[in-house]
Amino acid sequence: MTLHLDLLRHGETEHGGGLRGSLDDALTPLGWQQMQDAVSVGRDWDRIVSSPLQRCARFAEDLAAKLGVPLHLEADVKELHFGDWEGLSTAQLMATDAEGLGLFWENPYTFTPPNGEPVKAFSERVTEAIQRLYAAHQGERVLLICHGGVMRLLLALARGVPREQLLQVVVGHGERFSLQVDAQGTLTEV
Repeated sequence: MTLHLDLLRHGETEHGGGLRGSLDDALTPLGWQQMQDAVSVGRDWDRIVSSPLQRCARFAEDLAAKLGVPLHLEADVKELHFGDWEGLSTAQLMATDAEGLGLFWENPYTFTPPNGEPVKAFSERVTEAIQRLYAAHQGERVLLICHGGVMRLLLALARGVPREQLLQVVVGHGERFSLQVDAQGTLTEV
């Protein structure tokens, strides 16, 4: 038996681009619209699971109420914590820590932003959350509302992307992808 997992990235946030990580930004009106557009079709979910950060959770609460399905906030699908880089744009980092940024882009598994969360630990917490979802909800269709980093990780695993190329997986605001999760934890994009 499989778990059908639709992934939805939050929309545009009030404080714009950059490395938002654990910062708790709200959505802009455009961000709300991006997410509404993404869920305008194929809304037959059995439940919604969301990051507790408001850029995901407020939309998840609204959608779950409209659809009459259960909602669970799951802390382990929060975005990677970027430490001292949180809130900074890549342009700012190029001016202040170009070497570190280059190392992170080259292989995020071997370089951790200062005071940040190692990508290996992030990967473990996200994949463990997906395994728990499978164990609790196999056979169901679940909408997971989360972040770009979470989606990059899951899509990279499903696509067989080498781990050092994780950051080359592109996921825009309000984008939606579908995965199947099997009993072995194998992710397949559908």
